[in-house]
Order: sequence, then structure tokens, then C-alpha cells
Amino acid sequence: MATRIGVVGAAGRMGQMLVREIAGTGGAIFAGGTESGSNSTLGKDPGEIAGIGPTNTRLSDDAAALFASCAVVIDFTVPAASLMHAKLAASAGKGLVIGTTGFSAEQERVIAEAATRAPIVKAPNMSLAVNLLMALTERVAASLGPDYDIEIFEIHHKHKIDAPSGTALGLGQAAARGRKVDFAANAVRARDGHTGPRREGTIGFSVARGGSEVGDHTVMFCGGADRLELTHKAHSRAGYATGAVRAALWLAGRPPGLYSMKDVLGL
Repeated sequence: MATRIGVVGAAGRMGQMLVREIAGTGGAIFAGGTESGSNSTLGKDPGEIAGIGPTNTRLSDDAAALFASCAVVIDFTVPAASLMHAKLAASAGKGLVIGTTGFSAEQERVIAEAATRAPIVKAPNMSLAVNLLMALTERVAASLGPDYDIEIFEIHHKHKIDAPSGTALGLGQAAARGRKVDFAANAVRARDGHTGPRREGTIGFSVARGGSEVGDHTVMFCGGADRLELTHKAHSRAGYATGAVRAALWLAGRPPGLYSMKDVLGL
């Protein structure tokens, strides 16, 4: 039986990609989309906005109705909206795929609570290749040990509102798991002025913002005699849509719980 999938923010750039991906994926049915109450696209067919023709649905601002009509909803919005959608998923007992980043610790707690009543996949990056990069990062960090300093560099377009990116932080967390150390205690997210020598075992971050860069991430393992770099370069957001729809299909019918793309991919 095909899985009915809805999209919140369906008229946005990422939302349109999701609509196209769902419509073109076997076993998936695009069941509808929402937008904010002030959006000029309300009442229009999201398929026509996305360039795939009519889907016989209309954009509304009623997220609760969307959850009622779907098995799984995909959310690439902003943290405040994602929290509302997590609560709706919990109330309806429906699946939710969250690709939003930039959550605070308290917001993470709210999502974890919602996941006790609904199946939720949450990942800092939905790209299948990026999640393989995270698995490799964890393995390399475990293999090379503390003699190699870890630095993570990322660049995104000038409109991105959080830094470091959720993906960069996810890579740092993967490295910390590999080293079996506490991520928060070892992450160095900014350097300025007279910082002194690097503290052994830290995981450093560098951030660049500009232009229309979709997103590049590099994990560097810097040793005394050599340097190993693991890099992913995104040329299109389409990879995020592919991963999100795959996660939605995997999530349908799962018991409540907070899942990751590692679960989806069986890593």
C-alpha cells in the first residue's frame, strides 16, 4: 500500500522539491501541503507551484488537518514551527520527518517528548551521502585516536540563519562518539583574539557564509606528519529531498520513537 506523505511549507524552495520527489517516488502519494496563514500561495495547487501539474490538493494553513490526512509529514521549516508540528504528530500519532536545524537544548527536549507518542525521524542532514560521511567520521575518529586534531569546516549560502550548520555539529558529534568523549565539553565553535595553543582533544569548527552555496562540509584529521580530509559537496538540495522521502517511507508504521538517518540506512 502506498504511503500518504504531506509537506509543511510546501510552496517554499525545499517544499517544492519535496512535492516533486514524493510525486516521482514509487510507493509514495503526495497527500497535501501547508503554508503560513499570510502566504500568497494559499488555496493554490502545490503541484502546479512545483511544476509537476495538478495534484488535486490545495495549500492550506491547517497543519492539524494535514496530519489527520497523512501517514507521515515532512518538515523543513524553522525550529518554532517544527516544535508545533512535533506536538501535532504526537497528538495524531502520525509520523514526522524533521530536517530543520538550529534547535536549542530545550527544543530538543520537546521533540524527544513528542517522540514518546509518535515516530519521528530527525537528522541534521537528510542526504544519504552526508549520513555515510558521518558514519565514516565516527569510524576514522576511533581509528586515528587523539594524536590527530579534528577540525570541521563548512560553507553555506548567505541566507542561512544558524552557525555552525546542523550538519557540521552532527559531524562533530560523530567524531566525539568515535573518540568516546563528551562533545559539548570538547567542541570549540569560535576562535578570536589571543586564544593560546590548541587544547588537546578538542573538535574545532570554522564557518563561512556567502553567495548561493548549497553546502560543503570537510572533516580534517590533522596529524604531525599528514592530514586526512573527508569532504562532501552538495550541488543541489535535491539530495535532501531524496533522503527525506526515503525516511518517510521507512517511518510509516513504525512505533513511537526518536529515529535518525542511521536507523533509516541501517548503519
